[in-house]
Amino acid sequence: MGPKMLLLLSLLGVFEVMLAVGLRHGRSMPGSPYNISRIDPSLQQVVLNATYSFNHKSNDAFLYKPSTIHKAQRQVVKGIRYIVDFEISRTVCRKRDSDINNLSNCDFQPEGRLHQTFQCHLEVWVIPWNKKSTTQVFVCKP
Repeated sequence: MGPKMLLLLSLLGVFEVMLAVGLRHGRSMPGSPYNISRIDPSLQQVVLNATYSFNHKSNDAFLYKPSTIHKAQRQVVKGIRYIVDFEISRTVCRKRDSDINNLSNCDFQPEGRLHQTFQCHLEVWVIPWNKKSTTQVFVCKP
């Protein structure tokens, strides 16, 4: 076996050990989705934009806003792909009386007849340097 082949085998061995250690410590392979903090500002903006979209398309008289983020992942692939499971809940703000793009002053509906929450799954691909965002999947179920 020549010196180049030994070097290649050594490098492969080092990579294999790094991969095994990385996977044991919760790290993932480059390009694969990884968990991110639920309070990440860019994640919060992605969820808020999806909620605005939901409000624009909904026939409900009330606005909804994000209430809980259950799981959030980011994947770096020619941009940033977000994969999020979250809830949106009905607020006390009526569409006709409120700024549909400002949910900060809208409290959630209290428990009772008007209270409603949707479970949502969102996958968005963001290319920040092109100021482009593409929603790949966005489904919400009661």
